Amino acid sequence: MGIVNVTPDSFYSAMRTLDIDAAITRGQTLFEEGAGIVDVGGESTRPGATPVPLDEELKRVVPVVKELARLGTVSIDTVKSEVAQACIDVGASIVNDVSGTLAAVAGANGVGWIAMHAQGTPETMQNDPHYGDLVGEITVWFEEKAHQAQEANIAQWWLDPGIGFGKTVEHNLSILRHCEEFAGVAHRFGAGLLLGTSRKGFLGTMGNSDALDVDERLAPSLASAIIALEAGADIVRVHDVLPTVQAVRILRENMSS
Repeated sequence: MGIVNVTPDSFYSAMRTLDIDAAITRGQTLFEEGAGIVDVGGESTRPGATPVPLDEELKRVVPVVKELARLGTVSIDTVKSEVAQACIDVGASIVNDVSGTLAAVAGANGVGWIAMHAQGTPETMQNDPHYGDLVGEITVWFEEKAHQAQEANIAQWWLDPGIGFGKTVEHNLSILRHCEEFAGVAHRFGAGLLLGTSRKGFLGTMGNSDALDVDERLAPSLASAIIALEAGADIVRVHDVLPTVQAVRILRENMSS
């Protein structure tokens, strides 16, 4: 899954494409590089981000989704039902829902649904994230989303443990270490597992005396994507599609030999 951020404030500034034409061009490039899904978002969910007004988010994403849906599978990354519906109406076939609340919209329209776990909102989620049992609590949340997906008659859906969303560095590393377990839970419910580690801050803190800046996190991003896929993840959400595709090809060659 390749990322198109139609925003001025996403955490990875090199991938901000507020201009509509630039966003469409980026999405086209991602498909050409081998993305199976292009994920379009018009509201940043980075730590500390503030909500975007409905009209502004619609203005950012609808024309981009409409054009890119002619080329391949497009997901709309939003927490607003109105935005999800408007983008489905112009061709989006998956709702990437970081709030985990839009099952009814996906079900009513017969499209896919991605439900992501988060503790708090983007404005507050990194203030003091804490868990008594991280893996257990996310697993219980997965079970709740499974019931919602079944009630909404959603045929195709994915669960995302939400790396970076109300988690400390250690929480994020624990999710990565338990990826096989999360994949097993998701698959038991008939869902897929999505993992999004690309360029995130925790990747810049491992094994370094000085933290890596976001522009320096390609190598750990690739490593974490491969770890996730080897552990059973079905989708990895990435900024850097071409190098990830190349790395996955090597992985698949190794696994098939």
